[in-house]
Amino acid sequence: MSTAASRVGQDAPLLPTLPSDELRSVMWRLTDRADLWQRVRAARQIARGLVARLVAGGQRDTYHWTPEKQGLLDALDEAGVTAIFAAPERGGPPADATNLATALAAYELAWVDGGAATCLVALGLALQPIVTAGTDEQRAAYLPAGVGKGRQGGAIRRGAFCLTEPLPYAGVDTGMLSGRVRVLQWKPGETPILHVQKQGRFTNNMDFAQFVVAAVASDDPRIQGTCMVILEEGDPGTFDRGVVTHKLVHQLTSTRDPVFDMQVPASRIVGGYTIVDGVIVPNYSHAEILEAVFSRTRVPAGVMTGAKLLSSIEPIIRYQRERFRGAEGQPGTPRHDLGLQTKEDALHRLVDIWAAGEAACSLGFAAARHFDSYAELERRKQDIFAAEGMSLRGGPHRIPKEAEQLALEYLRLCVAPDDERNEARQAELARSEAIEFVVRQAVGKVLSPATKLWNTGQGSALLRQAVSLMGGYGITQDCPGFLPQKWMDSQLEATYEGPESVQRRQLIVTMTSELFLAQFRKWTWDMGHIAAGRPGTGACTLAAAMDLWSWTLHHLQRATDADGEPLYRDKRQGATFPMADALCWLLASYYQILDVLELESRGRQHAQLAGTVDRYVQFFTDLCHVQSARAAGEVARICSELVFGYNRHPAWAPDCGSCLGADELDGLEGLIPGISVGARLAGDVLEDDGTHLTKAGPCVRFEGLRAFSDRRSKIDGCLTGSRLAKDHAALALTQVRIPEKLDYPQ
Repeated sequence: MSTAASRVGQDAPLLPTLPSDELRSVMWRLTDRADLWQRVRAARQIARGLVARLVAGGQRDTYHWTPEKQGLLDALDEAGVTAIFAAPERGGPPADATNLATALAAYELAWVDGGAATCLVALGLALQPIVTAGTDEQRAAYLPAGVGKGRQGGAIRRGAFCLTEPLPYAGVDTGMLSGRVRVLQWKPGETPILHVQKQGRFTNNMDFAQFVVAAVASDDPRIQGTCMVILEEGDPGTFDRGVVTHKLVHQLTSTRDPVFDMQVPASRIVGGYTIVDGVIVPNYSHAEILEAVFSRTRVPAGVMTGAKLLSSIEPIIRYQRERFRGAEGQPGTPRHDLGLQTKEDALHRLVDIWAAGEAACSLGFAAARHFDSYAELERRKQDIFAAEGMSLRGGPHRIPKEAEQLALEYLRLCVAPDDERNEARQAELARSEAIEFVVRQAVGKVLSPATKLWNTGQGSALLRQAVSLMGGYGITQDCPGFLPQKWMDSQLEATYEGPESVQRRQLIVTMTSELFLAQFRKWTWDMGHIAAGRPGTGACTLAAAMDLWSWTLHHLQRATDADGEPLYRDKRQGATFPMADALCWLLASYYQILDVLELESRGRQHAQLAGTVDRYVQFFTDLCHVQSARAAGEVARICSELVFGYNRHPAWAPDCGSCLGADELDGLEGLIPGISVGARLAGDVLEDDGTHLTKAGPCVRFEGLRAFSDRRSKIDGCLTGSRLAKDHAALALTQVRIPEKLDYPQ
């Protein structure tokens, strides 16, 4: 495969400048979305102006909500950024881009400060239950007032989302509710009046929220199950905003521990209710609403950490190059011009950070686009199934079995050998909106927790590396790019909307669905085909790792440990959780490779990228190769530990009935010269004194695991070239031009 260096000439830098908006618009599928770019630039102007001044001015030094922080909300309103949560007819983004618009705005704000991004995202989180499940009356009452006055005019009613309870280890299990609801008054023919008691923990927006969407459980036989209820500041009872949370991070958002003891009409139950035999039955449980809400709102949180990783690149490069200036070394010498970039380790660590940042953003924006891609199908779900002769008898949340079987048939045809593929049948199934919906939904249930888990988990680990690359500067308050603050912020982002254990628990269920696994086989097949033409992307390595993961999952679902206990079950989290982690590594690299292929195929169409696109393609290809090698290594390690780790290591039995005696072996030596040496080295000989030749112990046998060992060996071979790619990317970092100073204050 030809390289960018050979195409552009030896004198041209391998990487001209840091990635531009034009380049990102191609990679992230924004070339035809001028409407989104307008919102991106509005959020960027606020982030690198007002937000940066707030951080530099010490507003992160207090956890109290101040007038200066309130100015951030006003600026977001005036610029129309908060309108991303509005319907299109009310100034919001197009219906097919609402999730992407939110992710982009969060990306721009988190580039400077995670708290500012959270302040925005929390506004949408309060509205999302009403958007997702609210009645027409609830949507009319709360959604128009929850967006920026710069677009709508009039007063704004901001909301808060209250889920977490003040319990020990709060937030570890979102199903644990101490909030209670009971019937206070129910007159014949009138709307019941409810008594709601709720104590919140780590609730954002409480300093300024006029209404709260709270999760509660029934404490009355006249109310069934759990639900979410809208509480307003003016309702009878106690609306106590609570004590301020003494956070070390995300100080540009308001966080309190509120207390509510209020009386509200039953019409405030989100999604409404029905009355069955004198019992109020909410149309949606709190868990059903959370599943729909979190599936989308987890994505911006993951994008935020990805933005932090990419924002660290420029400050680190500047620090590395200027580290020794003012000491020895004259301009024009490597020590003056490159500083620490003359050291391979500094460059390789920075390549790892950049590669992971690209993977995190690729995964995050792909997830956002994915949810947008079937939002309209979701709205028309019942009509779609009815038009194709399928009934939702199991309820609006159930998928007809017939649709799942047709979707599986379609996915199998996609990867079938040419001589077994029925192209007419495949084309027929491809036209079905019901099949498209069920496949996209199955994938979405995996992408959401995977984005949150991998981006925040691996992102926070690599941000520590970024801080360490700044030397002593990395732990100072005025570190360029606010890197120490971003590292600290990422620790909290990893716990948002359920910490890592919650994401893993969801993944171990959703990633084992037949539909997702069929789609995953197609992705593996796709990577194999990409590898044939673009081996430098690491697609070959990734395809081998994806195949190993699939084999291991199938094995674990049927295997037992040394005591005969099954391995893959809900409470065996030592076996299930690592498989969820391994899948996330694969998904991040998969979407990263797709973004580079998009740049390669469409980048030449943009005049602004003319003459340089090949160099960017090669650089990002090298990053893909580096990241896919890292992902494959993690997957191979995890799978090997799980496949072999639950077997008991063999030990010498006291009677050693399977071992040859020394006298027997000496007798065989005359017939088979040399056998005694080999047998003793293998440790399978019992000497006259009852001992064996000193060694680690009897060798482990691999009966039935040859297929795994072959796949593991294939990954090792597919790593060929990955270190050369890292060397090439490191060289590019020594040549890239960066601005003279950051575009936001220190």
